[in-house]
Amino acid sequence: MRTVKLFLTGNRNLEFFRFPFSLAGEIDRSLIYEARLLIAWKRLVESLRAFPLCEKNITMLTFVEIALAIIMYETLRGHIEKQIALTDEEFDFVQRHFEIKRYKKHQFIIQEGEIVRYSYFLVSGLTKLVHHDESGKAHIVSFAMEDWWESDFHAYLTQTPATLSLECIEDTVVLCISLTNYRKLCAELQKVESFFLEKAHFGNIAAQRRILSLLTANAKERYEQLIKQYPSLFQRVPKSLLAAFLGVSRETLSRLSG
Repeated sequence: MRTVKLFLTGNRNLEFFRFPFSLAGEIDRSLIYEARLLIAWKRLVESLRAFPLCEKNITMLTFVEIALAIIMYETLRGHIEKQIALTDEEFDFVQRHFEIKRYKKHQFIIQEGEIVRYSYFLVSGLTKLVHHDESGKAHIVSFAMEDWWESDFHAYLTQTPATLSLECIEDTVVLCISLTNYRKLCAELQKVESFFLEKAHFGNIAAQRRILSLLTANAKERYEQLIKQYPSLFQRVPKSLLAAFLGVSRETLSRLSG
């Protein structure tokens, strides 16, 4: 373990912070000058040691990677604070329970039959949650994009093999939390437990609406409901997947959208 100096400028005064990271070298301070990422810098820099990203066997951590990690965790904080307020100390505690993971387009985050180890918060990207029936036919359960949570929640909470697969429609970056860390976080910070409970309630409401739509609405009504609720999906999801989600053929979807 070696100490790495990270330089930055603020109000023309040069400062540096020392990090106990296992790094191959010293970060070039010219990167700091050019990037100009000074978002709550000192607090975020001091909290970086707690990031799971930095606990792995990393031979070199560039300033850009640090900046991206800051942005990802600040995205999570903004998402949580839409419902509850967090002090800096509370959020520092929250972020220690998450890990950053990146996936490529068409890569599986969860595959059917595997144990589901994480619940995922999407920082960027787009996914589809799919179930395959006994005949092999794929049924799209849901799509998820930025600022959404996704997983096979039954398998995650019971730690049993997945009955759903989660596949990336686009390159995707997530912050993920294990069941152990989820339970620890909820036990030690009640306001975060309330946050997750409220998210679960909203998820249940969305699931009930989806079931009712499939039971009572015709294809045109389901299409109109989807485009009203999630208009951006129509710009990002292939028509074949939208048709499968709505339970119609590609030709029917073309007529509905024409």
